Amino acid sequence: MLHYFDRTAVDAWKRLTSDAPVNRIRATVRAGRDEMRNTLLSWLPTDLHGKRILDAGCGTGALSVEAARRGAHVVAIDLSPTLVELARERLPKDLGDGSIEFHVGDLLDPTLGRFDHVVAMDSLIHYKSRDVMRVLSGLAARTDGSMVFTFAPRTTLLTLMWTVGKLFPRGDRSPAIVPVGQRKIKRRLNKGLASWHTARTHRISRGFYISQALEVVRT
Repeated sequence: MLHYFDRTAVDAWKRLTSDAPVNRIRATVRAGRDEMRNTLLSWLPTDLHGKRILDAGCGTGALSVEAARRGAHVVAIDLSPTLVELARERLPKDLGDGSIEFHVGDLLDPTLGRFDHVVAMDSLIHYKSRDVMRVLSGLAARTDGSMVFTFAPRTTLLTLMWTVGKLFPRGDRSPAIVPVGQRKIKRRLNKGLASWHTARTHRISRGFYISQALEVVRT
């Protein structure tokens, strides 16, 4: 997965996360990601002054920038050194009272500290439900407010794409997007995370972009 995001797909991600012209398929992905980012941000408090936010799987940093502009101190982490370096290059100077601290590595690294809110946009869509649960359990131990994340919903289209993708030689594949049933993941979370409960959920489907947002809130 790291090789794909750090080398194979870097040029595509540079274009997708910029204003550069893209084909129709990537345009739907860009529009879907923009809508999803706005959705997740809308689930955070409008005023984030004094709050620590973890952007888990920050990519090129667009969500981190918007959270920082609300006053947050954002810890932005990604596995890909190339994408994090691109995020640093794109970092605007007008962050107001907020700040962004970039890291390359494991989002579960305990040295990152505690957080008021965690956002994981499209960074867990390659995980099976039990692995999503493992990651969120680790993050919950260091989060005081809410965790908002996305997963790939188990739709007919995504299940078909996942099945067909498994037929290609491993070297020719991008990391598989693993469809997860919404009821299953909510049941796992409500049962497995003490003092937490699932709250808002929202699905975005724009052409080739299909993703489901879910909010988990500390009781």
